[in-house]
Amino acid sequence: MSQSKLNREVTAFLDSLKHPLRDEIECLRKIILSTDYELTEGIKWNAPNYSINGEDRITIRIHPEKQLQVIFHRGAKVKEPLEERLLSKNYDILIWKENDRAIASFKSLNEIQENSQMIKEIVGKWIEATT
Repeated sequence: MSQSKLNREVTAFLDSLKHPLRDEIECLRKIILSTDYELTEGIKWNAPNYSINGEDRITIRIHPEKQLQVIFHRGAKVKEPLEERLLSKNYDILIWKENDRAIASFKSLNEIQENSQMIKEIVGKWIEATT
């Protein structure tokens, strides 16, 4: 992946934090941005956030600092509840909070790398399902 997709403001924000899981954050950033979709990386909720066509879809929760969570959502505004989950395939790394919100948690770089293809697939399927 080209470094040009990484937002410099996000990198500067993360540099200022000196987060103990910085390598893990960088790995997740690259995986999320490696999809075929034109995701925009920014900072929202004091964390890296990814949107498409101005709509927030994915956020990396970086606090508390003991783990990272990739939150898949449909934005900050309350939407009509869905009767079925947005993704029909069962991904073992996802915990569903609602039918339109799921979370994947990671505590190590190894755990992220082992699941990188699944994370990338989930990102793609999530964008397809929410746009």
